[in-house]
Amino acid sequence: MTDKIYTEKNDLRAFFKAFRTSLSKEEKTRLDRRIAERFLTLPQYREAKTVLFYVSMPLEINTFSLMEQAFSDGKTVAAPRCVPGTREMEFYILRSIHDLAPGAFGVSEPKVESCEKLTDLSCGLCIVPALGFARDGYRLGYGKGYYDRFLARFLGDTAGLVYDACLKDRLPHDKFDCRVQQIVTENQIIKID
Repeated sequence: MTDKIYTEKNDLRAFFKAFRTSLSKEEKTRLDRRIAERFLTLPQYREAKTVLFYVSMPLEINTFSLMEQAFSDGKTVAAPRCVPGTREMEFYILRSIHDLAPGAFGVSEPKVESCEKLTDLSCGLCIVPALGFARDGYRLGYGKGYYDRFLARFLGDTAGLVYDACLKDRLPHDKFDCRVQQIVTENQIIKID
């Protein structure tokens, strides 16, 4: 990655984080609820037997209510775990939210001793986290590359959740960055060609 792209990505990360930090708790809850409502209308969600969720942190769009809905809808729900000593992650099947415990980077992860590893990466719907997205499906994550490595081998559908204010016409990206197939905001669903 060139120094210019690296600097541009870091500047955008700071911008997206500042916007998210500026949201009141009430406004964030309202926006997250609208994004969740739109997400649940996706045909890819309705048709998926398995949904791979990121486990949201306070600045991220809340996925806990979506996971609960997926459990209610009879979906297989999976969440990621960072593999210690690597830049890889694996998904594990949850029976409930209580199968999560604090893990790497302060993010809740599946309890591997009680959760089954998801081995079929040929189908399903993966919800991809990001600080921001571009309209062409590229994302700006936290810079560690975990999701890009995972998405390079995942063959199912992908969707990104983002606030309209964190949606750009373009974002800097390199050859290792993976795009999502659709983006859901509080006001729109964008299908990527």
